[in-house]
Amino acid sequence: MNGYDVVVVGGRVAGASTALLLGRAGARVALVDRSRAGTDTVSTHALMRAGVLQLSRWGLLDRVIAAGTPAIRSTSFHYTDGSIARVAIRPTAGVDALYAPRRYLFDRLLLDAAAEAGVDVFTETAVTALRRDETGRVRGVRSVDRSGRTVELAASMTVGADGIRSTVAALVRAPVIRQGRSRSAVLYRYVAGLPTDGYQWAYGAGAGAGLIPTNDGQTCVLVSTTPERMRGLRRDGVEHAFSELLVQAAPTLRDPVVTATPAGPIRGWGGVPGYLRRCWGAGWALVGDAGYFKDPITTHGMTDAMRDAELFADSILDATGGLPEAVALARYQAIRGRLSSRLLAATEDVAAYDWTIERVQTLLRRVSSAMGDEVKHLQARPDRALTGLSQKTWSCS
Repeated sequence: MNGYDVVVVGGRVAGASTALLLGRAGARVALVDRSRAGTDTVSTHALMRAGVLQLSRWGLLDRVIAAGTPAIRSTSFHYTDGSIARVAIRPTAGVDALYAPRRYLFDRLLLDAAAEAGVDVFTETAVTALRRDETGRVRGVRSVDRSGRTVELAASMTVGADGIRSTVAALVRAPVIRQGRSRSAVLYRYVAGLPTDGYQWAYGAGAGAGLIPTNDGQTCVLVSTTPERMRGLRRDGVEHAFSELLVQAAPTLRDPVVTATPAGPIRGWGGVPGYLRRCWGAGWALVGDAGYFKDPITTHGMTDAMRDAELFADSILDATGGLPEAVALARYQAIRGRLSSRLLAATEDVAAYDWTIERVQTLLRRVSSAMGDEVKHLQARPDRALTGLSQKTWSCS
């Protein structure tokens, strides 16, 4: 092996999806991830319609279902005036249910599918530097594996899909083109024996909550607020903060949650403001949270990671078809920006936690509309990354 067409840094949803699609399209792909395969990570892990649509088209939805992931057929929105708005998941775009697989299952499923597509997977391997040619173009990565051995991977294109603290984004100094201001501090735990009818989202005075049914008969219960308020509540202990925020956001859900059986400790996350980064340059690109992150209160991160993997794969296939690489990648950034801007703006407003009931209902309608735009775009695009390319046609530099 003299080198790869693409090296993908990061083996979670964004990276594994990108590698999978390019591998299926005939590219020689290496994937590098610093973690072991199948480890868990902080995530709301609730897929929305666009994400389920993608899994169905990729032929992977059956694997998610076979892993025991329950079908979500309704979403309920709880408000502090006691009102509940229940929305049934109508069969649309080939999707008749939503799913929220645990990350240790879902990430491994995507990674296995990438390996089946011919991707060379290097786990427990950390990228330390980028390779560059005499023009400054990125030409792959230098990395160190678990044993301390240096691993050099030459590639025509290097993809940073390594999350909000992306090593690739830092090494290429990818500029932020849109910076958010709001962020949620989150506490979450898994419980067993909680009868939950679909996704449950709640919005109270300065607090939010969610119940997400997932694998093994468990439910992810999360609460969120501003970082400042979370710090104040946690002074009396994490259990106090969790219970207090649950009461404030969803008083009718507190009793069922506290009487359920804890299936793990309470975990927390301090939050990061959302952003859009420039997502391409000479020999490099960013996919997923490395290039675009928004607050998890709208639970859309995994869905958009898969979406951006498809958008990037489209751009690379355009480049192999004769479109200048810079034009193809600029198109990727433009489409990503168009599909992301409304959802990012609405998410920013929800994560401010300064809403009234009427205000948050308006914001949620904006979120829903933005999600609809995403589904329409994905429905309209051809499944080019699934049809295969001749190795002789592959050239993106």
